[in-house]
Amino acid sequence: KWELSISDSAIATALRHQEEDSNQLPMVLWQYGLVTLKQLDQIFDWLEMASV
Repeated sequence: KWELSISDSAIATALRHQEEDSNQLPMVLWQYGLVTLKQLDQIFDWLEMASV
């Protein structure tokens, strides 16, 4: 199960700061310290699995 426990406010902050490309959301979350590097890896793993 893929649970990262990212708060709604953290996601809202990242959405306000992301550039036009919504694919950058995981990187924005990490850049602002809203997810750990481990969580970022999990997000990318999940995205890879979802695209198969």
